[in-house]
Amino acid sequence: MREFATPLSVAVPTTGNLTDDVVANAREAGSTPVFSRNTGEGWVDVTAAEFHDEVRAVAKGLVAAGVAVGDRVALLSKTRYEWTLFDYAIWFAGAVTVPIYETSSAEQIGWILQDSGARAVVAEAPEHLARVREARRSGDLAELQHVWSIHDNAVDVLGRLGSDISDEVLEERRTSATPHDLATLIYTSGTTGRPKGCMLTHGNFMFELGVAVDELGELFETDDASTLLFLPLAHVFARIIQVGCVKSRARMGHSADIKNLVVDLGEFKPTFILAVPRVFEKVFNSASQRATADGRGRIFDRAADVAIAWSRALDGKRVPVRLRAQHALFDRLVYGKLRQALGGSCAYAVSGGAPLGDRLGHFYRGIGLTVLEGYGLTETTAALTANLPGAQKVGTVGRPLPGTTVRVGDDGELLFKGGQVFAGYWGDGAATAEALDGDGWFHTGDVGEVDDEGFVRITGRKKEILVTAGGKNVAPAVLEDRLRAHPLVDQCLVVGDGQPFIGALVTLDRETLPVWAEQHGKSGDVADLVDDPDLVAAVQEGVDEANKAVSQAEAIRKFTILTGEWTEEGGQLTPSLKLKRAVVARESRAEIDALYRG
Repeated sequence: MREFATPLSVAVPTTGNLTDDVVANAREAGSTPVFSRNTGEGWVDVTAAEFHDEVRAVAKGLVAAGVAVGDRVALLSKTRYEWTLFDYAIWFAGAVTVPIYETSSAEQIGWILQDSGARAVVAEAPEHLARVREARRSGDLAELQHVWSIHDNAVDVLGRLGSDISDEVLEERRTSATPHDLATLIYTSGTTGRPKGCMLTHGNFMFELGVAVDELGELFETDDASTLLFLPLAHVFARIIQVGCVKSRARMGHSADIKNLVVDLGEFKPTFILAVPRVFEKVFNSASQRATADGRGRIFDRAADVAIAWSRALDGKRVPVRLRAQHALFDRLVYGKLRQALGGSCAYAVSGGAPLGDRLGHFYRGIGLTVLEGYGLTETTAALTANLPGAQKVGTVGRPLPGTTVRVGDDGELLFKGGQVFAGYWGDGAATAEALDGDGWFHTGDVGEVDDEGFVRITGRKKEILVTAGGKNVAPAVLEDRLRAHPLVDQCLVVGDGQPFIGALVTLDRETLPVWAEQHGKSGDVADLVDDPDLVAAVQEGVDEANKAVSQAEAIRKFTILTGEWTEEGGQLTPSLKLKRAVVARESRAEIDALYRG
């Protein structure tokens, strides 16, 4: 059994709560821009003092409406400035925020509102309100007293409603929470079953950010530090960055529509961003396909190889002269344009949610964007481990953060202890006891390794390990991550549990497929192309590349290209773009059976 601990390096507050950062910012740096809002006609700065005043006004409205200390208030909205404003206003009122993904169905919304006993909902737009009303009609939501809409000026409505609440009353509410009190109930998006509410305290966030902001000082604490959030704030990954920016006074913007992201990045010019691996894969694949379409495919491929080689050479502490010259050339021809697509000022990116893979990690570092891969879960207030600017090992998820201990169980499962580990599942003692053992170790459900320097590598999910008919244990994530890196592949599911060999189902990327078809003189829709020999051969190249990561017994021997897509809207992906394996396997049972027929 291997164990590795990183000593605590900073003093973590033992009193107060998350609202203290907003008060301190207004008092110590009131004129400092801490947000930039996209008004549709440009970006407008919001100072620390202005944010403080807006939060207090909305919080007073919540108090006037009868929201009591400890009450749950749900937030159903895209990523936008008002999301952050309401989050802190709920905490100022002494209440608990319950985020809901804005893509959630009426049934999902109803479950979360009912299970959490939410007293109020802040919804963004008419379509969100309609789903809340449907949930109300079909479920028992007796606790729900108020529904406010951001589009119907909820900020102003609550500001007027709370005009008679005194500063003294609000301050009493604001200071009522301690590090031990609940700050938020985040419902796991869940790849199987109904989501469970993870109870995260103010202390969980204070511990996590106390150490993370200090360790990631090159991101948060530079004079011009800024980030543009575009991931859902209902996810703990974006949420922890939000709280970290408020704590460190790094300027933060919000981008609600992924279609406008390139424009928003160009205008906002963040110094760091956060994204899930699928975003980094898409950026790489799109750039590769565009270069090929413009007749520069070989140049891009060579530039990518040089970037990867240059990054790998950095780990050896010596970059050969010829490689340095090639890297400098491609920096002018290729890499600079890629960095410009991220706004031109971005030096770091934080990746989480799934493994990024060695190749992409080295590619981005090679073009001048260091991707710091980390690891964590909703139950651990985001990061347990992270690669740092001064301590990075590409292909791993970094060392445990200060004050955190990792242990590899006898069965390979990763176990953790630390102040960021949650208090348990809301109203579910059995699930809590299964996740947190009697000694306080959190059982992640992930299988991994810890090297001699403490760097952690994730190798798969404990419950997702496939056992072939020959008794070979296979972690599908390794193959799936590699195969998704192919430009034509959107998603894939590796199968083979109880079967004589490993197979895969593959869906095609709808952005890159038309470009490939035009280059190869093909026509027709997806259904016409899935059996095309040239397309099958191209995907086979991706399979061959993925198989290099595993032994022959673990390799993909057959695959099927599907005509459909797996999407969040279709119910096959979680909002953080993880594959719901059980759902996909159930819906694709016929295709899986056909792989092994005969």
